[in-house]
Amino acid sequence: MGKLSVALGIIALCAAGACGGNICTTRGVNSCKQCLAVSPLCAWCSAEVLAQGSPRCDLRTNLLENGCGHDYIEFPSSSVTILEARPLSDKGSGSSITTQMSPQRIRLNLRPDDSQIFRVQVRQVEDYPVDIYYLMDLSNSMKDDLRNIQNLGTKLASEMRKLTSNLRIGFGAFVDKPISPYMYISPPEAIINPCYEIGETCLPMFGYKHVLSLTDEVTRFNEEVRKQSVSRNRDAPEGGFDAIIQATVCDEKIGWRNDASHLLVFTTDAKTHIALDGRLAGIVQPNDAQCHIDKDNFYSASTTLDYPSLGLMTEKLSQKNINLIFAVTDTVVGLYQNYSELIPGTTVGTLSRDSSNVLQLIVDSYGKIRSKVELEVRDLPEELSLAFNATCLNDEVIPGLKSCVGLKIGDTVSFSIEAKVRGCPREREKSFTIKPVGFKDNLTVVVNFDCDCSCESQAEANSSSCSQGNGTLECGVCRCNAGRLGSHCECSEEEYNPSQQDNCSPRAGQPLCSQRGECICGQCVCHSSDFGKVTGKYCECDDFSCVRFKGQMCSGHGQCSCGDCLCDPDWTGDYCNCTTRTDTCMSSTGLVCSGHGSCVCGKCDCTQPGSYGDTCEKCPTCPDACTIKKECVECKKFERGMLVEQQSCSRMCRDEIETVQELTDRGKDAVNCTYKDENDCVVRFQYYEDSSGKSILYVIEEPDCPKGPDVLVVLLSVTGAILLIGLTALLIWKLLITIHDRREFARFEEEKARAKWDTGHNPLYKEATSTFTNITYRGN
Repeated sequence: MGKLSVALGIIALCAAGACGGNICTTRGVNSCKQCLAVSPLCAWCSAEVLAQGSPRCDLRTNLLENGCGHDYIEFPSSSVTILEARPLSDKGSGSSITTQMSPQRIRLNLRPDDSQIFRVQVRQVEDYPVDIYYLMDLSNSMKDDLRNIQNLGTKLASEMRKLTSNLRIGFGAFVDKPISPYMYISPPEAIINPCYEIGETCLPMFGYKHVLSLTDEVTRFNEEVRKQSVSRNRDAPEGGFDAIIQATVCDEKIGWRNDASHLLVFTTDAKTHIALDGRLAGIVQPNDAQCHIDKDNFYSASTTLDYPSLGLMTEKLSQKNINLIFAVTDTVVGLYQNYSELIPGTTVGTLSRDSSNVLQLIVDSYGKIRSKVELEVRDLPEELSLAFNATCLNDEVIPGLKSCVGLKIGDTVSFSIEAKVRGCPREREKSFTIKPVGFKDNLTVVVNFDCDCSCESQAEANSSSCSQGNGTLECGVCRCNAGRLGSHCECSEEEYNPSQQDNCSPRAGQPLCSQRGECICGQCVCHSSDFGKVTGKYCECDDFSCVRFKGQMCSGHGQCSCGDCLCDPDWTGDYCNCTTRTDTCMSSTGLVCSGHGSCVCGKCDCTQPGSYGDTCEKCPTCPDACTIKKECVECKKFERGMLVEQQSCSRMCRDEIETVQELTDRGKDAVNCTYKDENDCVVRFQYYEDSSGKSILYVIEEPDCPKGPDVLVVLLSVTGAILLIGLTALLIWKLLITIHDRREFARFEEEKARAKWDTGHNPLYKEATSTFTNITYRGN
């Protein structure tokens, strides 16, 4: 890790323009501490005698080449030391100590502006104990809900036994602060019975009451719920946040276990009051986040302390490792979703009007919580900055991300964390904590800031080497007493010699001390400036002459050093105006710029035609889910296709593949898809995302492929066709002959009818004698 950090440091220096020119020798430093602060690559030679013209602050290799011995080189190196690293556990119940994060304690030694990388592993162990505290709104509108949860304990235990063998459940209720204007005070009967005006009987109004401590006797939960009755408040919002903070901080009353997942289920059908709303009742004292449950298990400070703020709730929920579940009706689900974005580890579910679906909602929410690992940082020193890289599934490294989703119980994920220090704090040792949200496990990081040189402890006051006791010899150089100057304190400010002024300019003809200082005893004493510090042998450097961006020097993300911007971690560019972080470009799918662009200076540059939006998440012309997941089915189910050829299947497709015989209806979160493969077979699959965000592809086991021709069927078909054609032709011929004969017969009948002979004689008969007439004979 140390070598990697040095390599990264070299790259950073090159990016800043320090390569080619030695940054260690150009800063005009005159002490060991200043040298170490220039760059993690700089070393200091503390030998009293050094070669003429050789700088004491230089690269370590240069100092060795210039004759400085190993024992005189001050070059503290940053390092990571693991102090405690218990192995990760496999199961939660039954073991004395359950470990879900490793290591547990490390030490970082960091010199100024250096960084170190360390890794942590997190595992959601199987069969981990669960504590569920059910916090219910008992205002009058929740009357039907109260009836429906009377057997919730038994049902919930039955469902949760599938996930854990160690379950405890408790119950609490809330309404609102029992003070006007939140409660009814008129008529007087309404104080005792807030439902007086509507002709019903209900309990007097209360802020929060703890009913049942966490217990494994689930039947007691049912019994206690049956004993409860609703109350009634005057305004629409409830006092639920008061109840949340009390259920969080009252460990002994509630009974939260250290080695268990803590779920706080908050059910309501209304909005809730937040901090400063108490001013309506004249309550101005901020909530102190202390336990105020009295001997009767009621919240005793309900009328004296204001409602808690979201920040206070977030802090306490994180400290107690509690995951908050908002189970709210559809009319207010949008509001509580906004709250959940501000409170890490919180999930939101839509509760039916009568709470009939609360059991499934709790189980689904627990599944979402267990499918995600997100790191949070506590008490980070302001001099440190952290950069995260996540390795979630398929060993794929996702830069800039400190969370993993879509996990199964038993999965192990890891995070690479780079810690970089800026400057030197006065307190040389500090610590901070990294923990997964909702886990009791954490990593304590102890940071030692190596800003001092070991040679400083060997300083010789009034040393003879410093002009007979006119200074202190420290780390090889003289630190002169007041009124003395010079490399060996040999010059007094009271003495003056005009020839000494030649040492106060870099070249002849140039102004003394860059016109920003006075030449005293041949050395420049730089003037002070209202804009910053003037430094350098010739007062040529300062920390205020760098370029500005939007009115801020180095964009407010770096330090000016001798005209150059030294950028803070996670920033780059000539003006330090370009961030290298990519978390601002992460879409809700966990991809940088939704996979439709690249992250440039913290903003998405959408390169996919038709894509737009802050994270390029909107793209009407982009391929739909079926088109995208088709390639994943091809590579993961059939081991073919473009992704297999590119060897990017495991990286691009994190979906689970399940082979089924038929596709079932899985609701609105499922999409049925169909496509033809290279063999002209029809492949049918279903793309589904479960409640934890895990993507599953259900693929029909066998594609529908076109079958080949049946020879016998084809032969019979051809034969039948020939016979049919022959018969048809014969029938047509017969029809034509019949028509022709009938026409001839009709013609015969017609000619017969026109005949002129006597039908009594045979026209074919001829007599035996013939009579001839002599035309020339003339009779008398």
